[in-house]
Amino acid sequence: MKSVYLSKIREQNPLIHNITNIVAANFSANGLLALGASPLMSANIEEMVEVPKISQALVINIGTLIGKEREAMLLAGKTANSIGIPVVLDPVGVGATSYRRETIRQLLSEVKFALIRGNAGELATIAGEDWQAKGKINLQEVAQRVAQRYDCTVLISGEVDIISDGKQTATIHNGTPLFPKVTASGCLLSAVCAAFLAVDEGNHFSATVEACAAYTVAGELAAKNLTTQVGQFQIRLLDELAALTPDLIEQNAEVKYV
Repeated sequence: MKSVYLSKIREQNPLIHNITNIVAANFSANGLLALGASPLMSANIEEMVEVPKISQALVINIGTLIGKEREAMLLAGKTANSIGIPVVLDPVGVGATSYRRETIRQLLSEVKFALIRGNAGELATIAGEDWQAKGKINLQEVAQRVAQRYDCTVLISGEVDIISDGKQTATIHNGTPLFPKVTASGCLLSAVCAAFLAVDEGNHFSATVEACAAYTVAGELAAKNLTTQVGQFQIRLLDELAALTPDLIEQNAEVKYV
């Protein structure tokens, strides 16, 4: 694949507004800095009209819903829509509680998202599938259906990542088993995707493909010669994001178009 957007991130240094969970905030901020973007972490409802207006993309992550965060997410999302910056939804644990399900239902009904990124269980829940019957679920169809329903791009993260905008679908076969051993590695991927979407001029599908390929290639490089050293992997992932180049992406990315 051709790397188009990484160089633009390094040139433009887009500001990414994150309403994210307390577990992910530090890792996401450092990952964005390593990549070449700038993080802004704020869930203060009093700032949700002003902060999106100085940002180039917004991430809404429901991992730890506290206080007025749902109201802040809605206001920030509507503000982002009004000024035309892309919004990424990370529906962490959406199937776990009725409050999370209702939060995602309201967000999806009131905010236009450029990208929904989650794991298979989370996207199956949004699609209305019974995740307990996961052996019978076609995740490519889930991605396509959710993308069509909400007119957005969908990224289902897993051993094989699936990306669809409802019309075209790609799978990415990079990565490492160490990713799920590090808390917030998925949350950081959502933030990384937001950085790519911030510079993509509306080409959300191709930007998401490159973002996911870049992140998983960085993960593969970080995991070299590591087995159970998850602490070292976390630090090395930040290092590899900082060292990433378009050539490294193009040489190592395993992308297939379905």
